[in-house]
Amino acid sequence: MPSLDYRNPADCLAFIKDLPLTNLDASHPRVSEMVATLLAQPPAPNQHLEVLEAAREAIVFLQFELGQRYAAHPLPPNSREEATLQAVIKLWIDLARSYALILRGDMESRTLEDQYALLAQRRIQNAGNCLLEYFRAHRAVPIDQWSQFHDSYAVAEKMGLAQTRISDPLNDVWKAQSGAEAYCAVLLVDLANPYGRNQREFQLVCQWAQRFAPYCGLAAPSEGEAPGKYGLDLAVDQGLRPIGLLAPSLTLRRFDGQRLASQIQAALTQLKQGMAPASLGLGEDCAADTASRILISLYRPWGLAAAGRKYPRRASRGIAEVVSQWEGIAFYIEGQPFVLPKKPRTATGLATDLHTMTFGTRADDADWDERRRASYVREHNLSPRGWQVVDQSVSGFRLQRKPEDERTEHRQLIAIKPSDGKQHLLAIISWLMFRQDNFLEAGIYILPGLPRAIAIRSPGLSSQSHNLFELGFMLPAVPALQAEATLVVPLGWYQADRPVEIRGEPSRRVRMVNCLVRGANFEQVTFTNDLP
Repeated sequence: MPSLDYRNPADCLAFIKDLPLTNLDASHPRVSEMVATLLAQPPAPNQHLEVLEAAREAIVFLQFELGQRYAAHPLPPNSREEATLQAVIKLWIDLARSYALILRGDMESRTLEDQYALLAQRRIQNAGNCLLEYFRAHRAVPIDQWSQFHDSYAVAEKMGLAQTRISDPLNDVWKAQSGAEAYCAVLLVDLANPYGRNQREFQLVCQWAQRFAPYCGLAAPSEGEAPGKYGLDLAVDQGLRPIGLLAPSLTLRRFDGQRLASQIQAALTQLKQGMAPASLGLGEDCAADTASRILISLYRPWGLAAAGRKYPRRASRGIAEVVSQWEGIAFYIEGQPFVLPKKPRTATGLATDLHTMTFGTRADDADWDERRRASYVREHNLSPRGWQVVDQSVSGFRLQRKPEDERTEHRQLIAIKPSDGKQHLLAIISWLMFRQDNFLEAGIYILPGLPRAIAIRSPGLSSQSHNLFELGFMLPAVPALQAEATLVVPLGWYQADRPVEIRGEPSRRVRMVNCLVRGANFEQVTFTNDLP
């Protein structure tokens, strides 16, 4: 690309027109340089606005595509894509500051007065995009970032611009948006447990937040406000909180999602009746079952109020052992290698011994003392990882550790043993976030019941079927927690009414009924014992 004088708006417009969007590594730095130059040496406000609006669609495309480089997994602070994240965030910040500069610069001449609502909306939107980028990378939001976002809305509110809808071609559903709607869309994403979403789910949540933001409201709280309602203080550097936890203030605002609750209910009803998600503004490439599952998870935080913790957390200390490999999970649950049954003899008279296929060694019935277990763990690289316990409740833990080479996934099945525990329990990684001090934090949900390793196979409808046994887990019913007995099977195993043969204690045949949880590497399913 030729050298350009970014201080010249005409050169900028020509540059934008011929920008090669397919070359991210060349185009993104040039666009960022252009925006930064115009911010440092601004032209006339009307010319500055013309350039930014002309470049807006290209910038959004480049930012999204570049963000995909770190969106698939939580981004460690010292990773090779750290510079990519910082480049994306800097451009959003420069854009927010640019629209604010144009608005301030025009206050005397007021030549752009009919564009003030647009300038306010664009500033809020870009300031909010900074927060979304931290969510996307599973990084803690830095100090003062929420304050900058709140300031953008506070200015629009003070000027009476927050509720004015302006044209926004990039809004897929409404093609228009007010500053308040742009503000509420980011708040909705924050309420959606963004650190507990994978890449695909997070993108859907962001799209749906734009779709449902018009049904939200912000207002000064009234006396006797229900403490579970959400609220925020425009002068405090944080997102939404239960309003009962916030001090009275002139800058306190109540978040109202009551109308949104009925919209989500209506969408769920229409999906159940067979309507396509695309016809409901939920995306062209979103399956109905996926849309229903995510909408159900959003119903309470978006439409009702803060649920509060069923089981309060308490501060705790100690090191918890965490195991993530399936074979390792079975080993620590059983105290020795779990050996899968042999494959039935084939018509040719040959047999395959799955003892060697599963763990690479044959386990006998001899007692496994500590020395033998330690030797086996070293040989098969099954050592647990130590995580520091931050706090805990009846249903789970919040853990932290310095990141290492192993991959940690959302909704990954793990086994965990607290420092004061006697047995490993099955658990799910429910959310992940890198803090500013480079520690990785994880929320852990414990699956109720004491697990047992089992061998499972689906014989199908034919008695001649010889499917191989695979490793699975059984969780007993826990009436006190209203938890029924379940199977934990490999991802992709679940089919409604699928028969399953279980070898374990006891051996039996069951039929799958319902999938309760679909994780990154497993499915937790209910079953019925109606097979002989």
